[in-house]
Amino acid sequence: MNPNAGVLSGLRIVDLSTIVFGPYCTQMLADMGAEVIKVEAPEGDFFRQSGKARTSDDMGPIHMTLNRGKKSIVLDLKSDSGKQALIDLIRSADVFIHNVRSAAIKKLGFDYETVATHAPNVIYVHCVGYASVGPYADFPAYDDTIQAASGLIDLCARTSDSYSPKFIPTIVADKVSGLYAAQGVLAAYIHKLQTGKGQHVEIPMFESFVHFLLEEHLFERTYEPPVGNFGYRRIMDKDRKPFPTADGFISILAYTDQNWRDLFKLLECPEILSAQPVEGSLLRVQHVGQFYAAIAERTPMRTTAAWMKLLNQINVPAMPVRKIDDILEDPQLAAGGFFKVVEHPTEGSYIQMQPPIRFSAVGSPEVGHAPRLGEHTREVLEELSSGAKPDKSVAIVERH
Repeated sequence: MNPNAGVLSGLRIVDLSTIVFGPYCTQMLADMGAEVIKVEAPEGDFFRQSGKARTSDDMGPIHMTLNRGKKSIVLDLKSDSGKQALIDLIRSADVFIHNVRSAAIKKLGFDYETVATHAPNVIYVHCVGYASVGPYADFPAYDDTIQAASGLIDLCARTSDSYSPKFIPTIVADKVSGLYAAQGVLAAYIHKLQTGKGQHVEIPMFESFVHFLLEEHLFERTYEPPVGNFGYRRIMDKDRKPFPTADGFISILAYTDQNWRDLFKLLECPEILSAQPVEGSLLRVQHVGQFYAAIAERTPMRTTAAWMKLLNQINVPAMPVRKIDDILEDPQLAAGGFFKVVEHPTEGSYIQMQPPIRFSAVGSPEVGHAPRLGEHTREVLEELSSGAKPDKSVAIVERH
């Protein structure tokens, strides 16, 4: 085995998913060495046109990051030859993943029962908005609607003085669900390696995100009957926010009893140490708003850099509030080579993020480029047909 091939070298994934949920899952698996063949319609994935492209209209910035290291083929799944090509491709693969709604995929002829007749040992991964057992099963789902339905927006609104619902400014539900999907793929792959059997795996976005969100926010409603309310109290406090400094803002998180004692000694708050309990999280949470207010009164007295030096000396966790514009220059990321400027064959120089997970036994594979639409159609289909040229009705687009 090539030591730099990646831990998932040899795993072949046929990816019919679009937008973010499925592609984020397969991007992480490609980063670890899996061969991901992205099957696209002639018009391509919607996110190819996300943001301003530099050279090619089908190579928008989110596509460049979300589909790195994959192969792209174009199939016309309305044609018999296109459908047959996809069946042949699935037969050659370990995993088939898609996010087409149940009725539509069944009409297309690629529901699990049908696919299993052609490839009984394939791992069939269906990324859905809502689990198939409930009343929302046929609803369309996107990140905004899942943020709303899950209670996330409500939790965020409750942390303000006035109830003002807002979306989180990242595609958080899609990406969290993509992490769940990657976990599901790997678990099913381990099962297949042990038993030789494939299976149907359903990954619902709504249920995955509620599972993620309520790990701490089910809180005192965990018990039946409940002993309190939803919402982890420290996280929900309206005064939990970055503290102003003389030249910016800083995040300070005293967590242990020792952290709190040392912090209030540094801030010269004897009244807090003597009057309010800082020992034990159950007592402390009752006064956490007062503690935050006391910190906020004192942090403007020094610069962010001065506070960082003092807080590091007493081992209280803190970090400056850094503007997103400055993240490319972050010294921690620079030390690990997280951002790398590379050359795309058609798009020129661009910034490529390197996989954050590192393995000691197997080196990280070289991260590949995001593909042009249909770039690998001929290569993949000729491999399937042992070198025969594919039917033109199958390979609609081939770009270089």
